[in-house]
Amino acid sequence: MNWQSDWGLRARMFLTMFLLFALYIVFAGVLTLYIGGGLWMIALLFGGFSLVQYYFSDTLTLRTMGAKKVSADEYPQLHGSIERLSQQADLPKPSVAVVDSNVPNAFATGRNQRNAAVAVTTGLLNTLDRDELDGVLAHELAHVKNRDMMVMTIASFLSTIAFMIVRWGAFFGGGRGRGGDRGGGGILVAILVSLVVWVVSYLLIRALSRYREFAADRGAAAITGNPSALASALLKISGEVDNVPDKDLREEAEMNAFFIIPLKSGIVGRLFSTHPSTERRVEQLRDLERTVATA
Repeated sequence: MNWQSDWGLRARMFLTMFLLFALYIVFAGVLTLYIGGGLWMIALLFGGFSLVQYYFSDTLTLRTMGAKKVSADEYPQLHGSIERLSQQADLPKPSVAVVDSNVPNAFATGRNQRNAAVAVTTGLLNTLDRDELDGVLAHELAHVKNRDMMVMTIASFLSTIAFMIVRWGAFFGGGRGRGGDRGGGGILVAILVSLVVWVVSYLLIRALSRYREFAADRGAAAITGNPSALASALLKISGEVDNVPDKDLREEAEMNAFFIIPLKSGIVGRLFSTHPSTERRVEQLRDLERTVATA
C-alpha cells in the first residue's frame, strides 16, 4: 500500500478543534455569567457529556442508526473483505455492523483505530458488486486510519449542545440570573450566543467534512489500488439514493456527515453540504487512476 500521510487533513483537524475549543471556552463563560450555576457546574456538564461521547461514541452512533453488530457466521463475505482490507491498510480489524435499510450507504465510527466500527446498510450490500464494495469499505477504513472520526464526533456533539440551548433555552428561563433578573435578559443573551456558536460550529464542521471525504477517497485508492471501483460505487450509490422514498431519507439525513454519500432530504441535506459533489470526487478518482496507470 502506497499510503501517504495527509498533512492537509491533519492541519484542518487541528485548526477546527482549536477554533472550536476557543469558541466553547467563550460559550461556557457566557453561560456561567448569564444563566448562573457556577463555572464548576458548566464544566461538569460539558466534561461529563464529552467523556460519555468519547468512550461510547461508536455504541451511540450505531444505536442512533439502528445498526447491529454482526458475526462472521452471519456475513462471512463482508467480514472477509473488511479483514483483508484492514490488513492491507495496516489496521486492527474494526467491529462490523449492518443497518437494515434500503438506503445504500456506509459509515465508520469510534474513538480510535482500536475501537472502531464500520457499518453498511443492506441496501448497499444489495447494490454493489465485490470490487465496488471493497472500494466503499476501504473508504471507511481510510477514515479510521486518518483518525478523523473522533474529531467529527466531538465537534458534532458540542455543536448539538449549542443547538439544544437555542431550541429549548426559553423553557429554562425561570431560573434567577445574576443581578436578580428572572428569566428575561440573561437567558436571551445565552440563547443568542448559543446561536452564534452553533452557526460557526456548523460551518467549521462542514468545511472539515468536505475535505475529509476527499482524503478518504484518496486513502481508499491507496488501500485497494483500484480507484475506478470506488468511482463506480459512488455513481451507483448516488443514483440509487435518488430512487429511495423521501420518508426513508428523512429518517437518516441527520447522520449525513458520517455517510459516504450525503442524503438529499432533511434540513442538513438542504442547507449546507457535508460532502463535495459526487462529480468532483469521481474526477479526483479518475485522476488517481490515470496516475496509477502511468506509474
